[in-house]
Amino acid sequence: MRAVKTKLWTVDKNVHIHKKYPQIKEASLLITKNEVVAFPTETVYGLGANAYSDEAVGKIFEAKGRPSDNPLIVHIANESQLQELVNEIPEVAKKLMDAFWPGPLTLVFQKGEGIARQVTAGLATVAVRMPDHAIALSLINESGVPLAAPSANVSGKPSPTLAAHVYEDLCGKIAGIVDGGPTGIGVESTVLDCTTEIPTILRPGGVTKEQLEEVVGIVAVDPALVDDGQAPKSPGLKYKHYAPQAKLILVEGDKLFLQQQVQIAKQSGKKVGVLTTKENASEYDADIVLPCGSKNDLATVAQHLYEVLRKFDEYEIDVIYSETFPEQGVGKAIMNRLNKAAGGNVIKC
Repeated sequence: MRAVKTKLWTVDKNVHIHKKYPQIKEASLLITKNEVVAFPTETVYGLGANAYSDEAVGKIFEAKGRPSDNPLIVHIANESQLQELVNEIPEVAKKLMDAFWPGPLTLVFQKGEGIARQVTAGLATVAVRMPDHAIALSLINESGVPLAAPSANVSGKPSPTLAAHVYEDLCGKIAGIVDGGPTGIGVESTVLDCTTEIPTILRPGGVTKEQLEEVVGIVAVDPALVDDGQAPKSPGLKYKHYAPQAKLILVEGDKLFLQQQVQIAKQSGKKVGVLTTKENASEYDADIVLPCGSKNDLATVAQHLYEVLRKFDEYEIDVIYSETFPEQGVGKAIMNRLNKAAGGNVIKC
């Protein structure tokens, strides 16, 4: 692993004319030199590099410790960049772009020529999205190239929703970090395959299945999301992800059943944490209890999920028991991430 000096720039996310910011110009200059720069999006912080450069994209994989067979999402700032990346834009994709771009929806197309080999991990398709964040769009525009950008964390750890998370994981491994404050949605984009006869969700995220179906009708779900024996096609789902240092176990049952699991673990000498909501936080007697948003507003759970998973790492905990959430709307994305973080460890009442 090469050692580099990591620059840190602060940019006001509410100011939309970022071309006037020397921080953006300096960061984009590093990208044109095939360096890697982390930047905020509306979902999580991304780790960006020139999507046309094998050298630059290789530095993403090196910094993250990411397996080479795990494809990346390409971030664009305008539709002309999309036309350079793909062979064709299906009608269903056009409808979805009109409805959700810029925003937390990644669309999968048949890839065009010129994309760095590692971006697609040998697949015939490429995943593309247009982020809904002024800093991200300004950085892409100023760099003049689409940015291949997975989440800006060490592979396997919870994705970063603050620049401090990026700094903790990647300082000394990447050229720079643009600090635009906290991200908004908190979980990654939805990935939708537009090359299939029926559009297929490869990863649930910030745009729900229900919202997609309002625009294009029936939407399928990749069997890999419900069957661990299937090989997933989406970036970010092939390996264990989002995991805190302590063992995470999901508990399907009421509060009493979860507390029983806590007591059993404590009696065996373990230090125990509980991931819950603000409404239920007082219900548990554990060493560390961390609320993660409101059970009445799952968008707040999504927003704080990775932050809370990282927060547990500040304590010397042996095991974390987590409540589970209804799999409607953004709840599908929340449970997808929790299942990946737990490595399939679930206790049922």
